[in-house]
Amino acid sequence: MREYAVVLLTAGLVTYLTTPVVRMVAVRWRMMADPRERDVHVIPTPRGGGVAMYFGVAAAILVATRLPALHRTFDDSQTFAVLIAGGLICLLGVLDDRFGLDALTKLTGQIAAAGVMVLLGVQLAFLFLPVADIGTLSLGPDLGVPLTILLTVLTVNALNFIDGLDGLAAGVSAIAALAFFTYSYHLGLVGYRDVASAPALITAVLAGACLGFLPHNFSPARIFMGDSGSMLVGLMLSAAAVSATGQADAQTFDSAATLLPLALPLAIPVAILFIPFVDLVMAVIRRSLRGRSPFSPDKMHLHHRLLAIGHSHRRAVLVMYFWAALLSFGAVALSITGGRAELLVAIGVLLVVGVVVVLSPRARFAAREARAADLEAQRARSRADHPSARAARAGTGQSPGDGTPDAPPRRGRRPRAAGPSRVAP
Repeated sequence: MREYAVVLLTAGLVTYLTTPVVRMVAVRWRMMADPRERDVHVIPTPRGGGVAMYFGVAAAILVATRLPALHRTFDDSQTFAVLIAGGLICLLGVLDDRFGLDALTKLTGQIAAAGVMVLLGVQLAFLFLPVADIGTLSLGPDLGVPLTILLTVLTVNALNFIDGLDGLAAGVSAIAALAFFTYSYHLGLVGYRDVASAPALITAVLAGACLGFLPHNFSPARIFMGDSGSMLVGLMLSAAAVSATGQADAQTFDSAATLLPLALPLAIPVAILFIPFVDLVMAVIRRSLRGRSPFSPDKMHLHHRLLAIGHSHRRAVLVMYFWAALLSFGAVALSITGGRAELLVAIGVLLVVGVVVVLSPRARFAAREARAADLEAQRARSRADHPSARAARAGTGQSPGDGTPDAPPRRGRRPRAAGPSRVAP
């Protein structure tokens, strides 16, 4: 655990120190995010923070090669595969941050980077299906390669979609990486794999890079991670998911009850990446129903909806952090404990709290409207009961109830009083 802490701190420190340098270069190269209609920021902000994150990742992996326990993680090529493919996809993101690539070009580059990662050793090998006694499927290259590439591209774009508020993508990615690390490290502790494993190292390094970048990116952000960062994070999370859950045969475990998610190997990645995946699916469905491209931008993402409800910028980000942590660490806790009743109750209570927090601005707005209406009604009654108001109503012939006159005042010449007519003498 101490060596993992060393690489996490190394990634965080290198990322934190190199981000200001990357920011200056981004400003000089005019890699600026100008405010658009769907954006939240109001001033041009430099992009390309993913380069600093990649520097942190590379430095931490270099340190890991010199540590006695973590040196065993390099017995296979998975870690170097992630480092090389991450460099390629980060470069693709830099080009997009600078020149604004079209969606098809970016998708092609994402597939190419995922293909390089697969060719270098990161690939789904097993898939356990607890349906109709199917059991474990051993995936050959014909199935494992396209499934791995598909999962990687989906994760990359899911992280790219939620990168809409200051600090949102970096914080959610750090939470997801820490959850993946906890899951992978636990598998090593219980003896189902080595404690020093590639997925644990990848997620520890990624968590450090995200945490090191977050102080520069939290609202108000001084730099954005851009596509270079969001795509790098998505690729590394996908690699961790494949390495941690897609290369183990669930039927070899002694107890499926104590390792619940291994009965369905992709349950943990889906739970940890639930927020980005839901945002991605909703965006694709929404845009397709309107006859638009799934990659066309809009202002209907989850974070935009939180702002529309009434949350502030920072509060919306913290709400997203809460849900990401609850879903990801809740799933990991269930996998470790086997779904104990106390844990299920705690998760249920936190779910209710989360719903209340999300809807609290709308409830406060309705309460304020009700109080304002009640106050206005009280003021109207007070004005109606005032002595001057009663005197005015009495003088004009108005009834005290609804303020309508009993009889309209007569206009014109005043009639003469009745009496005996005068007779001239």
